[in-house]
Amino acid sequence: MAKNKKLLILAGDGIGPEVMRQVARVLDWFGKHRAISFDVQEGLVGGCSIDKHGVPLTDAVMADAMAADAVLLGAVGGPKWDSLPFEKKPERGLLRLRKDMALFANLRPALVFDALVDASSLKPDLVRGLDLMIVRELTGGVYFGSPRGIETLPDGTRRGVNTQVYTTPEIIRVARVAFELARQRRRKVCSVEKANVMESGVLWREEVSKLHAAEYKDVELSHMYADNCAMQLVRQPKQFDVIVTDNLFGDLLSDCAAMLTGSLGMLPSASLGAPDATGRRRALYEPVHGSAPDIAGKDLANPLATLLSVSMMLRYSFGLGEDADLMDKAAESVLAAGIRTGDIATAGTTKVGTTAMGDAVLKQLDRLAAA
Repeated sequence: MAKNKKLLILAGDGIGPEVMRQVARVLDWFGKHRAISFDVQEGLVGGCSIDKHGVPLTDAVMADAMAADAVLLGAVGGPKWDSLPFEKKPERGLLRLRKDMALFANLRPALVFDALVDASSLKPDLVRGLDLMIVRELTGGVYFGSPRGIETLPDGTRRGVNTQVYTTPEIIRVARVAFELARQRRRKVCSVEKANVMESGVLWREEVSKLHAAEYKDVELSHMYADNCAMQLVRQPKQFDVIVTDNLFGDLLSDCAAMLTGSLGMLPSASLGAPDATGRRRALYEPVHGSAPDIAGKDLANPLATLLSVSMMLRYSFGLGEDADLMDKAAESVLAAGIRTGDIATAGTTKVGTTAMGDAVLKQLDRLAAA
């Protein structure tokens, strides 16, 4: 890989800087041991940007994100900024990144490591070996549709309006991502909507079916209503391989699937744009967990979701599958050795903090590289 790949790191708020420090250590390891290096820039997003610049994301940082080959983000938000107007909240910075970078496909894996089977709230036999991927449409739907807003009616009462809207191209491009991923996995896609009560759901089902018939007959396609899918995720989650769904349902279902693994602190995510003429995609990688302000600054946070996001970056942005596998195996080996942060610690395991977990991952990378 060329040594001038541009990486923008946005640590953000809360535990973001702590987990991102472990990322810096791992990137340094890959530079020394695997000849993989990056031109790294850092910037502000979220509450820290509001404190310094008065906005959750500056135009300059947005320009850096557009020029980067990949963006790594920690977390945004916290109670400090809860009283701000909606349009100025820290989360608006993340939404702008997604929108301006046209990151339409959010990949949220739910993978249960053997060592963490007992950490799930479900019975072990339901989650042992679980490996599913949720592909969430990220730039359309009810979160971005118009009209939207809150208005005062003639009688003095108020009305809040959000619009669920999708077009054929928006549906096809995210469905194509799901089908392509399924071809690399177990060749099963479940498309999720509410076609029984929503016209946008009818369109979604029709367009996904047309694309399947035209280009992806080698992949098994099924359809499911979103409420049933939520139930099935806690009833029989291993029936799923790849789930593709809209922005709202994807938001809800991916958090539900996350808890099947035992902790939000374990799950990475990738948000991808469309490939350009050279095959390059804009991409943002971030852990699923939030900013966890209650433990921020205490060296307690689990950095594994952020480190596994690095793995996804190596795989999807740079085509370095072997190195991504190495990162995944290092994380799995640490867990198998009984090393845990507080969110996943159980009786008989060794409880460590953020930095010590980073130490353990680096030790396993050394071991695996020498094998």
